[in-house]
Parts: sequence; C-alpha cells; structure tokens
Amino acid sequence: MVIDIQGIMDRIPHRYPMLLVDRVLEMVPGKSIVAVKNVTINEPFFQGHFPHLPVMPGVLIIEALAQAAAIFSFSNEDGTMLDSSKTAYYLVGVDGARFRKPVVPGDQLMLHAEAERISKVICKYRTKAVVDGEVVAEAKIMCAIRDLG
Repeated sequence: MVIDIQGIMDRIPHRYPMLLVDRVLEMVPGKSIVAVKNVTINEPFFQGHFPHLPVMPGVLIIEALAQAAAIFSFSNEDGTMLDSSKTAYYLVGVDGARFRKPVVPGDQLMLHAEAERISKVICKYRTKAVVDGEVVAEAKIMCAIRDLG
C-alpha cells in the first residue's frame, strides 16, 4: 500500500519542520512499513549540523523511524486510519541504537519498521534506516499511546 504525503499527514500530527516521512512505499497495518525520507540541503537542521559538512542528526533518524512506525500503528487492517486525534503517541525508549554511516543531503533514507509488540498502551518495534542498500542506522524503539480525552 502506497501512501502519499497527504495520507501521512492524515495519520500523524507532525508538520514541517518535524514531519520526517515523505512517502510510504509498503505497509502491512499493525505489522510493518517501508517509508521514505528524502534528505535535502534545505532541511533546517543543516544550518547548524554542520555548515561545513552537513550530516543528518542521529536523533532525527530515530524520530523518522518512530514516525514511520506510528503511521502503520494507527492504520486498520484495510489501511484506513484509526482516530488518532484523541490519542498521543510518544517515543519513550530507544535501545541498541547504532549509527553506521552519515546521512547527507541527496540521500534517500528508507525507513523500515517491524512490530515486535503492539498493544493499546505500549508498542515495540525493530527498525532500520537504509541508504543505497546499506544500513545506516538501526534501533529497537518503544512508544507509548496515551488517551487525550
């Protein structure tokens, strides 16, 4: 299932400059996702990280992976979205994070997330970020779902 930027914004509340997923290429709701972040020199963080040698911050790669996971976690089995307006999705844990190669302007960051456990309150994922077929980052992440009402 392919989801464009409008469908992504319908599913998660993030907006520029914190929306870090551009397109979903494959998704199995509640199970896995492959999404894309196109990294450009126009990203606001490149002004200070680092002007002489722009590198995408590792924490933002982890955030992009968490956003991708949120997209499939808030999707029904037929791909329609759950009502995420009444819930918050918080990144609460990162284990085993490894950054293998710098991510630079011009890279297409492929975001892979696979559910290890999804419940109504805690979700755990195995994630990896890939550029040109090489793993550039990986981590196990945990997110909490909280009722806003």
